[in-house]
Amino acid sequence: MKKLIFSFLAVILLVSCSSEPRTIVVNNFAEFDRTGEIVEVKTSVLNCNFNKKSYILKDEGGNEIDYQLLSDKQTLLFQADVKASSKSNYTLTEGTPKQAKALVYARYISERKDDFAWENNFAAYRMYGPALANENPSNGVDLWLKRTDELIVDKFYHDELKKGLSYHIDHGLGLDCYKVGHTLGAGGVALYTDKLWVGDHYSQQEVIENGPLRAIFKLTYDSVKVDSNYYKQTIKITVDAGSILNKAEVTYEGNEMPLKIAGGIFLHDGKGVEFIDTENNVIGYAENAVSDAGIPSGRNYVGVFMPGKVETEKEPNHLLILSDYQQGYEFTYYFGGGWSKWGFATDDDWFDALLHFSKVTASPLSISFR
Repeated sequence: MKKLIFSFLAVILLVSCSSEPRTIVVNNFAEFDRTGEIVEVKTSVLNCNFNKKSYILKDEGGNEIDYQLLSDKQTLLFQADVKASSKSNYTLTEGTPKQAKALVYARYISERKDDFAWENNFAAYRMYGPALANENPSNGVDLWLKRTDELIVDKFYHDELKKGLSYHIDHGLGLDCYKVGHTLGAGGVALYTDKLWVGDHYSQQEVIENGPLRAIFKLTYDSVKVDSNYYKQTIKITVDAGSILNKAEVTYEGNEMPLKIAGGIFLHDGKGVEFIDTENNVIGYAENAVSDAGIPSGRNYVGVFMPGKVETEKEPNHLLILSDYQQGYEFTYYFGGGWSKWGFATDDDWFDALLHFSKVTASPLSISFR
């Protein structure tokens, strides 16, 4: 009888708790402001039943905030604004949320030679697939410049393939003026011995999450050549709304030998401005952006951040940041790009943003509840 009464009371308490506002406290212990930064909350600590109910997230001013529930329904994501050495409160209550604005996107582009393209509200990117095998593609990253919060990947491909409007020319939303060739492009990754071993096209692709605030996908490269050895490479890329860099988790499987892993920036004609800061583990590059029509289009930027113990290297056409790598282990680094016409007016603005990114990563926001 006592067990029955206890169980009944537990159910009453659970129902009562689940109908009350839940306050998520986002703490910023750093001495700088955080704006639009993605935070993660495990749904298990929220006491919410996302399988049967819907919820609205609001900030301290009562404004509704967009959020994303990952596909396993175990992690809630939203963008937080927190002043330096301060905290912000967000409440989650039952209700029907408005449709969140999609700020990220990732897709396999079957209609265009197996491209894989993705974007957030700062820039768009693509990597190359099997249909380009005869064109000497690389595992490098192509950068598409954009100057809008709106998603542009589908429009760029549609307008190019269906209307003949080249995305290599700016029609008002941005353009692809970045050249990759057989290089690492805008922050690609490769193994390094006494030389850089740039890879080829990916073999398989998989989309894991697709917005509105975070997209995750995985590319697999079956045969990565290093000297006389071959490795299988897997790279899982996470793109977040409001982040200037993508997160890449890389694994190589193959013969044991001393290796370094390198994040690289293609220097093109070498006339751009290089930025190296090993204290904060970043490299960057700024150069003129010019459309295929020969029209100057401001400055485009690239950056790589690599946590841990790093060194830098300069090859004829690459600026590299390197770290020791042990086969079979997952290695994390970050890469991305930007444009002087969208958020980064000068080279220094971009380089400062890279330094800020490294400091943000070293001092993550923390979550508490009340």
